[in-house]
Amino acid sequence: MRLNDIKSAAGSRQESKKVGRGIGCSLGKTCGKGHKGQKARAGGFRKVGFEGGQMPIQRRLPKIGFNSIAKKIKAEVTLDNLRKVPFEKIDIGILKELNIIHSRASHVKLIGTGDVTSSYIVQGIKVTKSAINKIEAFGGKIEV
Repeated sequence: MRLNDIKSAAGSRQESKKVGRGIGCSLGKTCGKGHKGQKARAGGFRKVGFEGGQMPIQRRLPKIGFNSIAKKIKAEVTLDNLRKVPFEKIDIGILKELNIIHSRASHVKLIGTGDVTSSYIVQGIKVTKSAINKIEAFGGKIEV
């Protein structure tokens, strides 16, 4: 293959219409643009998103994102983070008070990375298998 052999696929490039060649070609006189008006003129255009004077949608909608009320904020807590908790009973409310998880978090999962320093009673929090093993080995409990 050589550079002079390369051709575009059949039908991919359309030839431009030859306009203004008289009434016999059906693109004479007004060249298929109708009579008068902005779109008939050379250089006549409407700006992108123009909606006939109505406020365009890109100006009606807010430009900044929003926080969905329905979005559930999930949080992950490691066993190392539990060292900050001075209580034996651990639930979502205590973790929020101590700023270990986000104040709007609704789903919390306890992950088994790190070591347990004291026995904990975990309530209403999802716990991984490795975390369950470590907590129960130290004398703690998981209450769902």
